[in-house]
Amino acid sequence: MANAKIIPVGPGEIELVTELYNEVFTPRTDMEFFRRRFRGRHNVTMMVAMVDDRHVGFIIGFELMPSTYFSWLCGVHPEFRRMGIATQLIQAQQAYAQEHDYGTVRFECNNQHRPMLHVAISEGYDLVGIRWDTASGNNVVIFEKDLR
Repeated sequence: MANAKIIPVGPGEIELVTELYNEVFTPRTDMEFFRRRFRGRHNVTMMVAMVDDRHVGFIIGFELMPSTYFSWLCGVHPEFRRMGIATQLIQAQQAYAQEHDYGTVRFECNNQHRPMLHVAISEGYDLVGIRWDTASGNNVVIFEKDLR
């Protein structure tokens, strides 16, 4: 297991997060993708994972409603997967949510992303629903964790 350093970053680091996103996901995106998603959102947080001075992952979330924090996007560079970095990012985000008095953390995951489904279950998230995403043509699994 890698011992990643999890660092909160501010809005000035959208370029870094965009670069990390493009190393992890396809199709590529730009900074405006993130700016649009953050508009009107409360308590937007971005955290990056570092291993040996290299940025290797990120997690982004925001307030969904006053009692629920939404973990929107998490990614780990392919070379650093299966090292526990996603778990460390999720745990850091959960700590943030708990420190800011959110009772629940929610996230959604495409059904075909099996490693994230496993992380969710191992971190104590409950499967609370499923929905069809017309944009991707996939089932999306909805998870929640009670922080109280």
